[in-house]
Amino acid sequence: MAVSTFDIDAPRWDQSTFMGRLKHFFNITDCTTALLPDSRLDEAKLLVESCRAGSIPPGTTEEQLHYAKKLYDSAFHPDTGDRMNLIGRMSFQVPGGMAITGAMLQFYRTVPAVVFWQWVNQSFNALVNYTNRNAASPITPKQIGVAYVTATGTALATAVGLNLYTKKAPPLVARWVPFAAVAAANCVNIPMMRQQEILNGIAVTDENGNKLGHSKRKTTVKVITMTQANLLIALYPLPFLFPVILPIIMQRLEKYKFMQRITYLHGPIQVMMVGVFLVFMVPAACSLFPQRCSMAVSKLEPELRDSIMSRYGESVQHVYFNKGL
Repeated sequence: MAVSTFDIDAPRWDQSTFMGRLKHFFNITDCTTALLPDSRLDEAKLLVESCRAGSIPPGTTEEQLHYAKKLYDSAFHPDTGDRMNLIGRMSFQVPGGMAITGAMLQFYRTVPAVVFWQWVNQSFNALVNYTNRNAASPITPKQIGVAYVTATGTALATAVGLNLYTKKAPPLVARWVPFAAVAAANCVNIPMMRQQEILNGIAVTDENGNKLGHSKRKTTVKVITMTQANLLIALYPLPFLFPVILPIIMQRLEKYKFMQRITYLHGPIQVMMVGVFLVFMVPAACSLFPQRCSMAVSKLEPELRDSIMSRYGESVQHVYFNKGL
């Protein structure tokens, strides 16, 4: 393809297939892009916008355009075009997630440690969910605060309660407490952080991006369900490999004499093991469903369906919306 006719917004891989989406998310979750300065990201955005405007700088190669789009997709919100905060970017999920999850797995024996690391984890999750929300449905600072406090409170109550309950249980059971707390909290975190979409609906467009209205029921239920599924798969790789196997591995390793001599390395070892899982599971979870989803007009709620039909007749058969991540 000639660079002059390069379509910067056309997916590099087929987004209608799981493998195509997997390649895409391996691309944008590349944690090395999180190390780049804002100036380099802004340069990539400028090149993407220049390409969209049809004024590609002389000497630019197709590979440079692909890399610029990679940086743009990893750092800028698809709805607003604004640069996202570093911690909330998908490219930060592996280093951020492995550090926090590794710490939760290592420091689970005392209530203060459980409280602190669950608070850190839920703060991280809340920021990620907010950063990758559907920005066409704005959320107020008050709603953010309520969502954060509710999710964090759920995590702490679950973690502390289970921690106290498992005091007399086998050590392995206590190791699973952090995952139970995270699962419970995230079932609250996502709907609360995206409550504006539940209350006011999700903006839907035609295939060319022209806004058609807001869907308050059908698309919202679909989005929240898919987002929860993404998160559960990211936390619980088939067949529940991450929460079940990892504590067992660590418990058995700690019985060896060489591991007993390097107790100070148990934490870093768990962090690295978590990292290995997340490198593959974050892109895989995000790839379950297309980020730009579609729904047949006939399946929308009656009022929105009738509104679209009255304005466009049979010319619009499907609506499109951003699922978020």
